[in-house]
Amino acid sequence: MNSLLKKSIFCLIILLSSIGDAIAAHPLITDDTGTQGKGKFQIEINGQIGIDRDSQVDEKGTPITVKSQESEINTSLTYGIIDPVDLILSFPYQWKNSEIDSSTIFNEKGISDVSIEVKWRFFEKENFSFALKPGITLPTGDMDKYLGTGRMTYSIFFITTAETYPFVFHLNLGYIQNENKLDQRENIWHASLASEWKVFKVLRVVTNMGVEQNADKTSSVERAFFLGGIIYSPTENIDIDAGIKTGLTASETDHIFLGGITFRF
Repeated sequence: MNSLLKKSIFCLIILLSSIGDAIAAHPLITDDTGTQGKGKFQIEINGQIGIDRDSQVDEKGTPITVKSQESEINTSLTYGIIDPVDLILSFPYQWKNSEIDSSTIFNEKGISDVSIEVKWRFFEKENFSFALKPGITLPTGDMDKYLGTGRMTYSIFFITTAETYPFVFHLNLGYIQNENKLDQRENIWHASLASEWKVFKVLRVVTNMGVEQNADKTSSVERAFFLGGIIYSPTENIDIDAGIKTGLTASETDHIFLGGITFRF
């Protein structure tokens, strides 16, 4: 396998590794301004499977198909420090696999980079609110297995939520200082918009679309996506969700299937 092809394959693996790069009302990628309230907890257990296929050419000029798949279980614990401020800890575990024409060339699993975030809702008036969410990731994932970046990363997101019953809209504008040892782009911007439609008291239909700068330095194609899903709330303190995220550009993962459960207490 030539070096260019090998680099392209591992770039694909790295892109897949970012499928769990947000903590929002799952399955949404775009976060809302809501907080738990002082002394209250939330636990989220979310799973997802990302599948991507890429057609390339080997050193002999023969067309090949590279298929990459990543599964992830992410557990997040949120605690309300005071009413408008939450502390969020997230612990992801990943499985990664890459094949060329059905022959496995990469297969790893393990803990990825742990993240710590703080969400501060600093403005609220009637049905409109603003929040800031700074965060860091710790280099707990094995960089040699492409389970982490090898360095601490930093991010900050500006969040807006607007409600007009039965709809709710969320806007995120973010910056990620992607410190890494993987020769990725270090300054990344993000923009996304989400909507929630309260169909019934216990059921919400959600949509989400967004774009993020590509971490791959060799590509000028940004990562754009569309997501659709549902959130079912059998009680006030339990949410069960499912969704499908689809890549709108070649640099984004083709399909990601998401599901999760949330408990508040």
